[in-house]
Amino acid sequence: MHKAGFVNIVGNPNVGKSTLMNALVGERISIATFKAQTTRHRIMGICNTDEMQIVFSDTPGVLKPSYKLQESMLNFSTSALADADILLYVTDVVETPDKHNDFVEKVGKLDVPVLLLINKIDLTNQEKLVELVDAWKELLLSAEIIPISAVAKFNVDYVMKRVKELLPESPPYFDKDQWTDRPARFFVNEIIREKILLYYDKEIPYSVEVGVDQFKEDAGKIYIHAVIYVERDSQKGIIIGRQGRALKKVASEARRDLEKFFGKTIFLETLVKVDKDWRNSDKELRNFGYQLD
Repeated sequence: MHKAGFVNIVGNPNVGKSTLMNALVGERISIATFKAQTTRHRIMGICNTDEMQIVFSDTPGVLKPSYKLQESMLNFSTSALADADILLYVTDVVETPDKHNDFVEKVGKLDVPVLLLINKIDLTNQEKLVELVDAWKELLLSAEIIPISAVAKFNVDYVMKRVKELLPESPPYFDKDQWTDRPARFFVNEIIREKILLYYDKEIPYSVEVGVDQFKEDAGKIYIHAVIYVERDSQKGIIIGRQGRALKKVASEARRDLEKFFGKTIFLETLVKVDKDWRNSDKELRNFGYQLD
């Protein structure tokens, strides 16, 4: 008997979905920073054994869209409800259960197993946690509620155990040596964008997209040329910084992480370009790989 299925992770921004994804998959696949709206795409991480294949899928946070990029992010999350064999709905001890009633209502109508994971339990006490569990029980009657701490990996093993028990019988969907559905260039984009999220304040990180226009790999080295796109000239100046120092810092930190990720020496060149209003452009969003329909 072989088991396989799609285990989709959904929830609001900033509840720790990406940290959980990385803990479950055992690879650094999703960006995990303290900033909201970190994940913009739907990212798969595949766990393989002889007996099963678990296809985890991290999605952008559920939010009310203010521009077309956010509409695309919401589409990724909504599509994750349609093809899930198991749904992991991630919340935390700060979020109130009624924050996104429409989305929760859709989750409640699913015919697949739903594990409601209350993350960051180290930030509360037992009494408040019990109250939160009771509130979620009223909203999602059929969900199995599991308190966790993704950072401390508390109860993450139990979540994996339940996933394995609930996984349906099926042949594998992907080759057994495949660990994600994304190409190498995608992770270059994500790692550079993560550094921008970490090192710049306010609106700057959310106005940025990254593209790779050159990726050449040989036995021990990878040569990468990446373009950082911003919406305004003023943002370009901030990204580059005085005498190019800010951009050098981002590139240096990204190169270090890329070398760990790929296990090779990285030669990274970065360029900053202005692409006005790309977050509201159907053409540009499609070029960057976003789902609009």
